[in-house]
Amino acid sequence: MAEAIARGVLAGKQFAAGRMIAADVSADRRKLFESLGIKTTESAAEAAQDAQSMLLSVKPYQMEQVLAGLNGHLGEETLIISIAAGIGSGFIARHLGEGKNWRIVRAMPNTPMLVGEGMVAIAPGGAAGPADLAEARKIFESAAQVIEVDESKMDAVTALSGSGPAYFFFLVEQMFRAGEEMGLTPEESRTLAIQTAVGAAKMMSRSPDSPSEHRRRVTTPNGTTHAAISHMESKNWPEITVEALKAAKKRSTELGK
Repeated sequence: MAEAIARGVLAGKQFAAGRMIAADVSADRRKLFESLGIKTTESAAEAAQDAQSMLLSVKPYQMEQVLAGLNGHLGEETLIISIAAGIGSGFIARHLGEGKNWRIVRAMPNTPMLVGEGMVAIAPGGAAGPADLAEARKIFESAAQVIEVDESKMDAVTALSGSGPAYFFFLVEQMFRAGEEMGLTPEESRTLAIQTAVGAAKMMSRSPDSPSEHRRRVTTPNGTTHAAISHMESKNWPEITVEALKAAKKRSTELGK
């Protein structure tokens, strides 16, 4: 995600590469950012020095260790933006050092930012105000649509849009498989499935109609689509899908404990 965000910021000319610094313990990842013209370091504390904004793009299980390393190297003048699933602003403030008015914005982006079609929800935490949300929005909106939500909704956002691309890929993966089992070549299945998905997504994005209305228009009674949808419903596919997202939300909540 850090790569996707950096590429989006650079492509949108929000910040010059010279104004950015990336910290990563992986030499390979540092080389990737260096190829974008971004200065790198192995030390998060070094990256934090004099930073106006700091993006915490780390896994939830790494957050406590990273914050411990930043304690004492950040001041209240630095805007903290976290994209870690499940990690609340209170957790971040406690581990950075209590007694300070930390300005924290939680964000949940998704990987389509890599192609300029991301979705990001942002939520204020700690002492963050409208100007801080505006700064966070500026970072993300060059490669994503951005909405503002209450922090209490971030676990649901994580389940729906943060993890959402994987559900979509999983469905298209099964469409590949079905096409091949029905006699199509792998290339034919791939082309048909991907373009169908792209076209359907564009139809929804350009129309005020609900997904169910789009589905109704394609589903002729007793036709081929009706046969497929009826089979899905008989196997509780709608309920399974909703319960799957609720499981993702539950896991996001657990990560913050």
